[in-house]
Amino acid sequence: MSVINTNVNSLVAQTAVNVNSRNLSRAMEQLSTGKRINGAKDDAAGLSIAQVMTSQIRGLNMAVRNANDGISLLQTADGAMIEQSNMLQRMRELAVQAASDTVTDSQKGFLHNEFNALRTEINRIGENTSWNDRKLLDGTGGAAGGPAKYNFQVGSSSTTITAEVPNARGTGGTDPIYTDIAAASITSAATADAAIALVDKALLASNNARSKIGSAINQLTYAADNMSNIAMNTAASRSRIEDTDYAQASTELARTQIIQQAATAMLAQANQSPQSVLALLK
Repeated sequence: MSVINTNVNSLVAQTAVNVNSRNLSRAMEQLSTGKRINGAKDDAAGLSIAQVMTSQIRGLNMAVRNANDGISLLQTADGAMIEQSNMLQRMRELAVQAASDTVTDSQKGFLHNEFNALRTEINRIGENTSWNDRKLLDGTGGAAGGPAKYNFQVGSSSTTITAEVPNARGTGGTDPIYTDIAAASITSAATADAAIALVDKALLASNNARSKIGSAINQLTYAADNMSNIAMNTAASRSRIEDTDYAQASTELARTQIIQQAATAMLAQANQSPQSVLALLK
């Protein structure tokens, strides 16, 4: 049946052109942006999953930075305590020397001057060593960690590692670890003998504190490596959901371009078909 008012073939062709235009635009958008999902309409569920993964990845990457900053903080504290340990070793040498009767009383006084200067320097290092404008070895600790404790955020959510950094002074603050040497003297053989034992106790306290710092550094290092691995694998999973498969998208582009050309040609043919009705009127 030939009709004029309703050109069904033209309507079918128009619908096909419109649908194919959307598919063509989607393929071009994916190829242009590199993303398979450019809006919620492309894949609502996939968009939600990708956004959750993005939050996790960005949180993990920041947590890796936190862990590395924590390592730097602890290495700063350990470096300062290395120098304190070196001075304690020198103080012990002086005490051993002063304990001998081969050294006169006046010479013991000279040795004590150095001994006292080293003790003062140990206390000064404990008082003034800082990282990011925060003192590390005065026993005040982190803002939320309490005395001698620092909390490091090492996860995309509320996961922390706590490290203990001592009050590496002879006096002042909470539980200074070098209190044993605060009143030590090597001005006589008897006090020098006592000073040896006191310095030994200070060295033991230093070694114990540094072992905790070293353990925390290793823990943070492994945590950072683990988070980097998780972030990498999560990014790979997100890529499979969100990123454009260029082989597939380029194939889709070629297909829709061919269909678009064919549909446009068919629309032109459908618009010409009513002209055949004129033949019936001649």
